[in-house]
Amino acid sequence: QVQLVESGGGLVQAGGSLRLSCTASGRTDRNPGMGWFRQAPGKERQFVAYIDHNRGYTFYTDSVKGRFTISSDNAQNMMYLQMDSLKPEDTAVYYCALRWSGGSYDRPSGYIVWGQGTWVTVSS
Repeated sequence: QVQLVESGGGLVQAGGSLRLSCTASGRTDRNPGMGWFRQAPGKERQFVAYIDHNRGYTFYTDSVKGRFTISSDNAQNMMYLQMDSLKPEDTAVYYCALRWSGGSYDRPSGYIVWGQGTWVTVSS
């Protein structure tokens, strides 16, 4: 089974940038796509962004549109999340995940494999 590992999290000041990476241990292009989710303390896991493997479509939650960019390199089994203009409310653990063919792209139940998460802390 494919395993996912996130990296690139850390502490940044408001207005700053971070780039998260997700490394897959095997092929992910057989799945429809991959996504990023985040979970702040005491809150539910929230959809952030999704990229479709076949057509390259991307989707974002409204609060990150224009600030975050999702991308992937299928040949290298990598996915990225470029986060610019970060805000304190972006503070959370960020997870990458692999979607299964029958799942919704914007719900945690739509994903079959998850990474362990990486912390992003944005100070004001």
